[in-house]
Order: sequence, then structure tokens, then C-alpha cells
Amino acid sequence: MDKLIAELQRLYLLDDQECFPAGTLTPQMLAQHLGGEKTGAINLVSDNGLVRAMIVDFNRMGDAPALQHWDRLCGVANALQDQLSLPAPAVSISGGNGYSLWLSLATPVPLNQAQQFLHLLRKTYFPDIQNEEIGLRPDTLTSTTAELPPCLHMASGTWAAFINPGMGASFADESGLEMMPPYAAQAAFLEGLQSISDKQFTHAITTMHPPHGKERAHKPAAPAAHVAPAGLLLKDATLEDIIQHLHAKNIEPTFRHMIPKDSVF
Repeated sequence: MDKLIAELQRLYLLDDQECFPAGTLTPQMLAQHLGGEKTGAINLVSDNGLVRAMIVDFNRMGDAPALQHWDRLCGVANALQDQLSLPAPAVSISGGNGYSLWLSLATPVPLNQAQQFLHLLRKTYFPDIQNEEIGLRPDTLTSTTAELPPCLHMASGTWAAFINPGMGASFADESGLEMMPPYAAQAAFLEGLQSISDKQFTHAITTMHPPHGKERAHKPAAPAAHVAPAGLLLKDATLEDIIQHLHAKNIEPTFRHMIPKDSVF
């Protein structure tokens, strides 16, 4: 657990992180949260109005095609890297009804700058998707908190967790794990990720909202099945690829409970 906590602190947590409903997040509270004893929600905005973690939620709607929300996540995740030159975000399943992209900032920014980035991202890359299918956090006063994976989703009784993006499509019908994910595997999914630098953040905003007369970023093309540009987040990966990757890090995966029986790789 210590390695996982260190990775979460490196990427997403603020100094004196606030957690609802308990107040300041303590190591004991974080351990209870990760262990499924008490699920709390961190406040993405500090007392002085700064943000270092931004989240884009992709929710599955009841009458939508099974993989529609995953396809949309793929398009945005790859646009973040290919068109905005940002580091790969983490991908999580919610334990409820969808997926999330987790973006980490090396230096916390004022709330209005984080909101500007997220609103530009929506306007540039998914303007036609209904509000119910997309969540931007932090956004309004009612969407400034997040349950940090891995954790037990109290409503569904399943686990929210970070996942290997190559396995994302296998969770389209069940966006949660029946069993607690191994801490070592969760840490392994995060340890290769980098935070967005100040320069990269400014460049991304300028790309999406350039000075008058400059060309704006293009909307990303829909992701093709089993194909993704080299070096991007969502390259095709088999279960064997993922197991070999974890074995190289001396991690023994326990994924059998994570994969629906009818999944196809």
C-alpha cells in the first residue's frame, strides 16, 4: 500500500488535502479508503482555490451502444497526447457506470484556469456530447470532489480502480471490480505516468484557444478498432502483454475476477 499511496500523492493529492465528510485527509483515513473500510471523497480544490487533479468522466447511458463511452474516452485521451502534447492520463473504472481520465498537474493552478482548460477541452473535442454523458471535475460547486481509486463504490458494492488502457473495452458492461484490486498492480499503472508541466499546460490552452487569426486544434478522428498511433495511451494490448509487463516489475497479477467471461481480445 505504501507504494500506491506514494504514487497517488505524487500525481493527485494536494498538501493538507481535504476529504469529505471527515476533514483533512490523514494517512490512516487514506489507508481505510484504499482498503474499502470507509470511502471518502477528496476535494479537488484547496482552501486557497488551487487545483492539481482534473477529471473527465465518460458515463454510459442506458440506451447507448455498449462501447460508445469507451470510444469517446479513447478519442479524447489520444487527442490529449497527439494534438495537445500532454502526458498520458490515468484511466479508471468508476465502480458505477463508466470510465474516467485523470489528469495530473505538476504545479497546482487556480480553479478558474482548471475550469477554462476543461471547458476548452469539451468545446474543442466533444461539443456534441450531452451533459449527462460527460462529467468535468472540478467544474461547478457541486462537482469539485472525487473518490480516489482504488476504492469501494458504496452504491454498487464493486470497486473503482485504475486500469491498463489496453483492457478498457472489457469493462464496457461492468464498470467495477468484484474484488479489491492488488495494491502493487494499481501502483504499477501509475508509476510510469507524468504530471502536466506548466509549459505543457499553457501550450495546451493556447492550442485550443489560440490568439485571434491563428488556427485552432482539429477535432480528433474517431478511434479505429484495434489501431492507435504509436506511443499513445490506448495502443492495443493483449492480456499476455499486460501480464508480462507486470511480471517485469516483479508483480504477480490476479486479474481473473476482473475480466468478463465473454470478453474478446
